[in-house]
Amino acid sequence: MNLSAVLRSWSRAFVAQFSPKVLLLSLVPLVLSLMLWGGLMWWRMQSILDFVQNFYVNHESGSSAAQLLNSLGLLALKTVIVPLVTMWALLPVMIMTSLLFIGVIVMPAVGRIIGKKDFPQLERRQGGSFFSSLGFSLFTFFLFTVLWIVTLPLIFFPPIYVVVQPLLWGWLTYRIMAYDALALHADPEERKALFAQHRGSFLVMGLIAGWVGTLPGAFWLGGAMSVAYVAFFPFFVSIAIWLYLVIFIYTGCWFQYYCLDALQELRAKTSNAVATQ
Repeated sequence: MNLSAVLRSWSRAFVAQFSPKVLLLSLVPLVLSLMLWGGLMWWRMQSILDFVQNFYVNHESGSSAAQLLNSLGLLALKTVIVPLVTMWALLPVMIMTSLLFIGVIVMPAVGRIIGKKDFPQLERRQGGSFFSSLGFSLFTFFLFTVLWIVTLPLIFFPPIYVVVQPLLWGWLTYRIMAYDALALHADPEERKALFAQHRGSFLVMGLIAGWVGTLPGAFWLGGAMSVAYVAFFPFFVSIAIWLYLVIFIYTGCWFQYYCLDALQELRAKTSNAVATQ
């Protein structure tokens, strides 16, 4: 793992994140996400809560959950179990839509800004098309959602949950961000070589981003456990979406700098090897 390159790209991403152009770009997915989820929750949120409540009451899952909470000394959470489960079930869908808005609207523009400003001599070989990137992302999102739902019960076992969730986030970040960061400049062979050579660095970056990515979830959980969660629901939704967008965009910039630096180094080595033959 190239720790110095990881730290260098981290600091460069921090500067890029708060540049005027990137900040303006981040407003677009924020507005779209708030419009989408604000409208859907205003329209159908009560129906979703009623559905979960009826399922909870009419199936054995309700008594099983109560017994589990009682055994853990958390019976007080019984009154908020329905909104808690509902909000955590919605979270993967919010993640996917936020990432989709960023991937389609923000990151291609950010990639062009960073490439033009900091890597002007790096040739663009267009190794990943829009549709290949979209297909790759959707498949990864699907797997992530399945794993997220399967691991939801671990929320009642915090020591395990705080390990599993960052791993899921790290895996998602590692798959999506590195692919998108190389899509514009690297050809498929270069992308495969970089994934093989820098897998350790990618994984560490993904795990760090995965840990940070659990923070909006903790805020979301706090909202669900609040007695007045209904009244403040739009506030919790807005803050959670904004935090996700900031984290995603920063992580995208981080991978962008690291991957383009690595690509530039790979091409330099390849050119030197050819010249010495």
